[in-house]
Amino acid sequence: MSSVFERNRSFLENLYKRGPFEGHAFLCNPAYIMTRDAAGRDYTLSDRPVAELCEPIIKNYERKIAMTEAVGDDTVPHLDLTTGTHIWAAAFGCSVHTYTNDNPAALPLVRTGAEADRLRAPDLWSSPVLMRVFETARAVTERLGPDAPVGPPDVQTGFDIACQIWNKADIFTALADDAQADSVKRLTAECTALLITFFDAYRAEFPAFSPCHCPDAWAPPGTGIWVSNDECGSISTRHFEEFCLPELIELSEHFGGLGMHCCARADHQLESFRKIPGFYAYNHVATETGYETLLEHFPAADDPVHVLGYWEMDDEVVENLVRSGSPHMRFIFSRDAMAEDEAKRWLEKMRRIEAGAEHGDRAVNRRTNKEDDS
Repeated sequence: MSSVFERNRSFLENLYKRGPFEGHAFLCNPAYIMTRDAAGRDYTLSDRPVAELCEPIIKNYERKIAMTEAVGDDTVPHLDLTTGTHIWAAAFGCSVHTYTNDNPAALPLVRTGAEADRLRAPDLWSSPVLMRVFETARAVTERLGPDAPVGPPDVQTGFDIACQIWNKADIFTALADDAQADSVKRLTAECTALLITFFDAYRAEFPAFSPCHCPDAWAPPGTGIWVSNDECGSISTRHFEEFCLPELIELSEHFGGLGMHCCARADHQLESFRKIPGFYAYNHVATETGYETLLEHFPAADDPVHVLGYWEMDDEVVENLVRSGSPHMRFIFSRDAMAEDEAKRWLEKMRRIEAGAEHGDRAVNRRTNKEDDS
């Protein structure tokens, strides 16, 4: 690994550790080659040979390396094995619908608690979609070596997986139905068990595993898995703490921490998120409330690092977060689909904002600990 990536790795590890830090991270991601095939199938569903399926994954990894070497941003390149959200529900027996211009999606399998009670976590090694993830990860690491940082597939929470398996309108009704509430908890527990079985095996086989799956960013090996927690936006805080929080605590305690992506309107759950021990990283996707809520709910040194995808953020939003956040708040900003010249301009502007020099005021550049009055 070149010196720039060693520097970036050390810099990002320090941000994730929640200790004293030198500044925020800015990641410039190139435009990627599409990994779905012409029928809209991702690599877990395609019938093409694994050796062919891993080619665009490796080329996208090489594009990341080239971008960082040219631009000098804070990226640690990793292999993106992201899938559609379908894989976990498909392992339970759900059929999968494919689209030509979007990710595939699982279709519901059950509608009642009695039907859900008959389901059990599948045998990991008998699930074609989950085995395809292992096969593809093996193929790319055989090409690049065991130290190549392999990313995860899409990772839903157990509850979110249950909401794919069980018709969503019916499972939400079941939350308030004493006769079916235990069935929701049982199905969620089976989904959580599958996540644990999968990632115990995945982390053991791929020790350089980078757990972040959204947005496009590296996270250190050995940190906890990173889940997509979206259905929480559709339920009350009381139901979240009854049906979802126990699972998130279990996952965090099992894996030594938990990262989270949430693209739901879920500001009412933020204080409940703080009850997760080892909650180390958070990707908050803004709704109509923007990002101001982060400044209110996560200002402390022991709060998670904020890993924010830049596909929806104006530069002014970044500037406000950097300037208005408490001194303890750490940010990793990940911007997608950039050309090299654009990335250089953006990174230079972000560095000026970070140094407090965007409007000519004096500030301390935390990267150099020197006063900057440019």
